[in-house]
Amino acid sequence: MDWVTELPPSVDKGYNACLVISNRYRKTPILLPCHKDDTAMNTAVLLCIRLISHTGLFKNIISDRDPKCTSALWTNLHILLGPKLSFSTAYHPQTDELAERMIQALEDMIRRFCA
Repeated sequence: MDWVTELPPSVDKGYNACLVISNRYRKTPILLPCHKDDTAMNTAVLLCIRLISHTGLFKNIISDRDPKCTSALWTNLHILLGPKLSFSTAYHPQTDELAERMIQALEDMIRRFCA
């Protein structure tokens, strides 16, 4: 899970970022439009409304050490809902190599589409 930021704002709701979630088992991306300055609470609500309601709970989330993922609210949400939150090691791409490659390719496509 990672964010693509600094996108041109969307016309309708002004989204300027995209939360990219990589499903390791299906090897498919899930793209959720969001705002660059969304808080951990906004991100948790986005996940609950747009992702969990459609796909169900997930067992594990691997993320970088973004402040949105390391906040107390985010940690408590994971304690309540059940999935384990794992953090990737800095400068160790093998931890989440597939997701990072997918995110980079999607980021390139999104930026070309928004340009």
